Amino acid sequence: METVKEKLPVIIITIIAIAILGGVIYYFEYYEVIYYTRIDNTKIEKVSSSDEMKYQYTLDSYNDQGKKKEITFKTSRELKEDAYLCLEVNGIGVHAWKEVQYNELPDKVKVNYNN
Repeated sequence: METVKEKLPVIIITIIAIAILGGVIYYFEYYEVIYYTRIDNTKIEKVSSSDEMKYQYTLDSYNDQGKKKEITFKTSRELKEDAYLCLEVNGIGVHAWKEVQYNELPDKVKVNYNN
């Protein structure tokens, strides 16, 4: 019969593995960052028509601190030129977006757009 001292390494490794798995699940499912972008239909690509998302945009986007990141996301239709979007981005990619008005953009984002 094994003693607790002999089982301790297995217990510690199991606890560490569970903590890492929990962190990965949190990152991909719950951690999200908000980015803002403006639609530029010269940056649209038509992608495989085998699913509902037929178009793909790759646009410069900015978080609320004004940090720039190029983000790619798919849509089911071509979006309105020069519309501003709020993108909800998690570990997998953009999982939701909505159109917003220029005055709803954070000040550090507005400086990147002439309006």
